[in-house]
Amino acid sequence: MPELPEVEVVRAGLEPAVVGARIASVSVFESRSLRRHEGPSEDFVDRLEGRSIEAAVRRGKFLWLPLSTSGGGPEALVVHLGMSGQVLLRSLDMADDALLRIRLGLVTPAPDGVHSDLRLDFVDQRIFGSMAIDRLVPTDDGVAAGLGSELALIPSQVAHIARDPLDPAFDDNRFFAAIAKRKTGIKRALLDQNLISGIGNIYADESLWASRIHYDQPTNTLSRARAKTLLAEVRIVLRKALAEGGTSFDAQYVNVNGASGYFSHSLNAYGQHGKDCPRCGRPIVRDQFMNRGSHYCPFCQRLRAA
Repeated sequence: MPELPEVEVVRAGLEPAVVGARIASVSVFESRSLRRHEGPSEDFVDRLEGRSIEAAVRRGKFLWLPLSTSGGGPEALVVHLGMSGQVLLRSLDMADDALLRIRLGLVTPAPDGVHSDLRLDFVDQRIFGSMAIDRLVPTDDGVAAGLGSELALIPSQVAHIARDPLDPAFDDNRFFAAIAKRKTGIKRALLDQNLISGIGNIYADESLWASRIHYDQPTNTLSRARAKTLLAEVRIVLRKALAEGGTSFDAQYVNVNGASGYFSHSLNAYGQHGKDCPRCGRPIVRDQFMNRGSHYCPFCQRLRAA
């Protein structure tokens, strides 16, 4: 599933192309891709056509495009990539992808006053991703909702998602206090999108390896110093992955131009079981964890007593 770096690469790719563009046409080829939209396909089409995209915003793994007003309250087009969703920018003459689920025809303004046309294609193999028009509500703290806009408005479907560690408004002390009160494994805490957003299996494993913390270390046994080290490593890992275009193991994650990221070449723990730990030379192992795998070095990341 795409995590913060992958979604941010998509957001950054969309921003210069779609902000200010008018949605001239909407085609829905798979109604299951509207599972989070309150209404039928016809409602989705009618409410989108003719409106303009005002920004491209992200919080954690969620992406949304605020829309021009249409007589009601503020709304946005919310995009969730799910397991295999792709948001692709295409010229009008490009052939449709076989897995195309939704297509937006955009008219984009140019500095010389000449308009150009392009397509925004939502492609999804497993159909776990979605698009939906959702109302925007005020943020709890009155601060900008996410990266890409200064508006303190967030889609109601995303309002419960915590801020991510790259968000300037992320509260480090609040995070430290929250994990100190919990009695759960630290990896479970990192994957809890209501506590800290944007981190999935890949970047949790990489951050825990970098900070030498066992994935099942109880959160209430972490000292403030170790918690600070972990959060610092989370940010380092996310920024490095972002700089390298995200992590692509197959063709399911690509940027808006269809190109893959290359952070997979920089992984130290995730997917490296059976290989030597880059730090100590002992084998990386994989344990079953929450219907997935957890990759770590048993020597470097020992489970510590309280």
